[in-house]
Amino acid sequence: MLGIKRLGLLAALVLVGIAPAAAAQAAVQPSQQDTQYVQAIHQVNLFEITAGELAQEKGQNEQVKNLGEMFKTDHTQLDESVQDLADQLNVDLPDEPTADQQQVIDQLNNADGEEFDRLWVTSQLTGHVQAIQASQTEISQGSEQTVVQLAQTALPTLQAHYDELVKLAEQLGIPVPQATGTGTPSPGGTTPGPGTETPAPGGTTESPAPGNTETPAPGES
Repeated sequence: MLGIKRLGLLAALVLVGIAPAAAAQAAVQPSQQDTQYVQAIHQVNLFEITAGELAQEKGQNEQVKNLGEMFKTDHTQLDESVQDLADQLNVDLPDEPTADQQQVIDQLNNADGEEFDRLWVTSQLTGHVQAIQASQTEISQGSEQTVVQLAQTALPTLQAHYDELVKLAEQLGIPVPQATGTGTPSPGGTTPGPGTETPAPGGTTESPAPGNTETPAPGES
């Protein structure tokens, strides 16, 4: 009987030890900001992987092909971290790009030669501006530290991609969104930040771009 009582007490102590851990795990509920960022950056990655493949297949300019390969590789690696984190936080990930992103992919599929190159670079500039803005917002407003760290990891890669795109755009005579003096997006831009909407690479709205270029974008209709 004494042995049975001891076993019962041991089981109770084990349960007491497990309960706080289980409660702590259940309490990890990422905020709306954190959840939206994880989902948005995943869709950015899906878009970039597809766009990178198209650049390798259809690009006329050799640098477009090279950047497409680099973007595909980098965003594939980044998305592995995104998916791992989503699993940890129980965040459901979309299985396809946004409607705007898909529209750009369709346009790229229908373009060829120089038209493809220019469209690809233009959409990549817009997409990376929005992804950078999304990451900056998560870093400043996110509450789940693991998601903030994801944004901190993603930001240098996104910025490096943007810088390469600016160089290529200038070579091809493609307008580049005007940057602020600090290299960060200007407040009050027309493209919403990630706290309210998913960043959609390839959108038609021109945004102030973080980067080191001083070339202003001419007015567009």
